[in-house]
Amino acid sequence: MKGLLFTYLLSYGGAAASLFDPFVGLLIYVCFAIIKPESMWHWSMPESGYFSRIIAIALLTGWALHGFGHWQLGKARGIVIALIGFATWSVISAIHAPDKAVAWSFVEAQSKIFLPFLVGMTVVDSVQKLKQLAWVIVLSHGYVAYEFNLSYYDNFNRLQEIGFANMDNNSFAIALVTCVGLAFFLGLGAQRWWQKALAFASAALMAHAVMFSFSRGGMFALIITGAVTFMLVATQPKYYVVFAIGIMVALRLAGAEVRERFWTTFADPAERDRSAQSRVELWGDLWDSMLKQPLVGAGPDHWPIEAKKYGWPAGKEGHSLWLQVGAELGVPGLLFLLLFYTVCMVRLWPFTRRSYSSSDRFFQDAARMVIASLAGFAVAAQFVSLEGLEVPYYIVLIGAGALKLASEPSLVATPVPAKDTTPGQFATETPIS
Repeated sequence: MKGLLFTYLLSYGGAAASLFDPFVGLLIYVCFAIIKPESMWHWSMPESGYFSRIIAIALLTGWALHGFGHWQLGKARGIVIALIGFATWSVISAIHAPDKAVAWSFVEAQSKIFLPFLVGMTVVDSVQKLKQLAWVIVLSHGYVAYEFNLSYYDNFNRLQEIGFANMDNNSFAIALVTCVGLAFFLGLGAQRWWQKALAFASAALMAHAVMFSFSRGGMFALIITGAVTFMLVATQPKYYVVFAIGIMVALRLAGAEVRERFWTTFADPAERDRSAQSRVELWGDLWDSMLKQPLVGAGPDHWPIEAKKYGWPAGKEGHSLWLQVGAELGVPGLLFLLLFYTVCMVRLWPFTRRSYSSSDRFFQDAARMVIASLAGFAVAAQFVSLEGLEVPYYIVLIGAGALKLASEPSLVATPVPAKDTTPGQFATETPIS
């Protein structure tokens, strides 16, 4: 009953608020994209509540009423161009696809991610809004992971057995891995103890859920996320203490069954289980398909149709986001998607340096959390096909939003004379925005 009230309140109350402030609608849309109310509280929800659609319509209407936001994108321009290129190439590929219904269904599904991203890029105009977006993503995933943990300790591994919202254990493990780095750095940068507790608890719940999902790709990506986090973490001893505690907690939570499952990833081909071996064979066939149709590919969402040409059952997914996008949309489509993520990470990298100076420390925190999250996602996505997963796009939105705001001269710290310096010496003043 609480879930039903929560969903209706956010749907209709949020829809009304979105007409006056589209950013409110964006936060609710992102929350629903993660929590999936119809799946989370399926016993009390109408089968087709169209809650996300209600928010989306109000969000786009409010965006239009406010003049489609502000398009001064600064250093984030290349990221937006790459996403527009990916969306455009999806349309071009759909035009040439054999099965038009399947192809245009893919384009429609991607538009539900593409349009909110554009809205976010044009309505996020303050650091405070970036923080709110980051907290909504972390707490929404933290809540879902909390429910999975409750079920697991109640002797039913819901994530492994039935998955979540039409996603199997491998697919949803990607979403969880992608948010672990986000939650960790959000906790490090939080000013209040209860905020740190919420963020770190969410990170722990998500990491543990990845472990008992028994997704080998998810576990490997979790290790990569940890390694990247270690490289990015500040040099103060207190941060290393927090990181060390996180490692010890992770090792404690990973039982013998989890470790045994993970090490099968690196088994000799003669000893490798059929699941792992078939994935390697699939990757080879995806690569071959991409080389045979390098320009527009087989068509959006067409690999499940194409797979039977290679001896796989009809409907077989490729178990690799990157290779499947290349096979379906061709090399240009894959390059646009890779540029979307890599341009974001490359342009954020200078923000991670201790010498970087700005009027708000959150720019450094945002750069670290986005890079750590996308590194984990990039690895996890190699093990499963999930073009419609929203969360990595919204994490890029945080990074792109930081790049956009950091491009504004008023947010760049400038050297000013310090009170206690001798002539010719300067200290950096950090104004409060």
